[in-house]
Amino acid sequence: MRSTRFITILWPAFMMAGVLEALVFVVVDPNEFQWFGGPLIGWSPRAIYSVTFLIFWGTIATSSALTALLESDAP
Repeated sequence: MRSTRFITILWPAFMMAGVLEALVFVVVDPNEFQWFGGPLIGWSPRAIYSVTFLIFWGTIATSSALTALLESDAP
């Protein structure tokens, strides 16, 4: 039961993180990525894609987990 709950939280979050990353990187060029107008970040595009995907996935999974927690019946 518990593993099913994790899967129902993590799998949709994974899919939406992929969609969100595709939408963001249609507009943003990872070769010109800067942090708040500072110097260019010297990371490879693959590293930028990976880190942003993990950030998106973690954020969406946290949101989904909080929703599931608030939705569950209290004992």
